[in-house]
Amino acid sequence: MSNRILLIAHAPLAQALVQCAAHVFPDSGEHLMALDVAASADPVACLQEAQAMLDHSHSGPVLVLSDVFGATPHNIAQELAKRRASTRLVTGVNLPMLLRALCYRNEELDSLVARAIAGGSQGIMQVTQNTPQNQNTRAHDQDRSHHQQ
Repeated sequence: MSNRILLIAHAPLAQALVQCAAHVFPDSGEHLMALDVAASADPVACLQEAQAMLDHSHSGPVLVLSDVFGATPHNIAQELAKRRASTRLVTGVNLPMLLRALCYRNEELDSLVARAIAGGSQGIMQVTQNTPQNQNTRAHDQDRSHHQQ
């Protein structure tokens, strides 16, 4: 059984991330859910909506991804995670994190959490104009202190 992933973020980020993920993983629909939290939304109503989304789909482990620690979507996600067994919460969602989570959604939940965090952090890097993409720096390059991750 694969893990389900629920995105809870400021509107319209959750749905936008789902649309991006569907472009890369078109078969992710049944495993991926999104709750956009509007600025004027009632947190209690949003929590009930998130619970209903999870109750409506098949049971099993859930990875909840939220956007900003301490913000309303995160607080909703945190309360949801406290109320449900086999649920983990990771905050600071970005597209590389979501794609990594979808790619490894069949792993154990704790392993999925680690992969999602790694994907999110490894997707963040400074890029300069003259940085060659997807190429290793060769030994004969003049700038020996320059290297890619």
